[in-house]
Parts: sequence; C-alpha cells; structure tokens
Amino acid sequence: MFLLGAVMAIVGGYLLLNQVKVTTGFWHFYNYNGFGISLIPFLLGIALLFYDGKSIPGWILAGGGFLVILAGILANLQIYFQTTSLFNTLIMLVLLVGGIALLFRSLKASHT
Repeated sequence: MFLLGAVMAIVGGYLLLNQVKVTTGFWHFYNYNGFGISLIPFLLGIALLFYDGKSIPGWILAGGGFLVILAGILANLQIYFQTTSLFNTLIMLVLLVGGIALLFRSLKASHT
C-alpha cells in the first residue's frame, strides 16, 4: 500500500507541477532596474571575504545581500497554471490526493 501510494503521489505531483509555468516580472527600484543595486552589498561582502575570510562585515554584507537577492527573485515570480481539461485536472488531483491518503493509511498503526 505504501509503494502504491508513493507512486500515485509522485505521478500526480509530477503531472500537476508539469502544468505550472513560472516567469518573472521586472524588478524596479525607483523606476530603475533594481537587480543591479541589490548586487552591490553582496559583491562588496564577497570582496571583503576574499580579502579576509574572517571578516564579520564581509559575512554580514554577503549574507544580507544574498537574502535580498533571493527575496527579490521570489517577490517577482509570476506563476501560471496552463490551460488543461477538467478531466486531466481531476486525474492529477485524484492521483496526488489519493496517493498521499494511501501513504498515510499505510503508516497508520493497525489495531488488529
């Protein structure tokens, strides 16, 4: 039951995620492209770390700059579900949810 549930969940999840398209929008900062501005603290931190690997400001700038870049990318993602038939959508969802339910059922302790 566990194996059947795992296969169903994996196939359903793959089919569902295969229908999703992810794009990105423009990253603006005062009507300018903001991506280059977000690279400045990151690159400065990297430069400080190459100069001295134990530099606390270098680690703070590199880590903070990386987090700003990651947050900017995530904030500008646009996710679309491609057009598909109702039948295909139901097949995907039944496989995914049914597989997860079978996984939990197989993990449940039997009371026999």
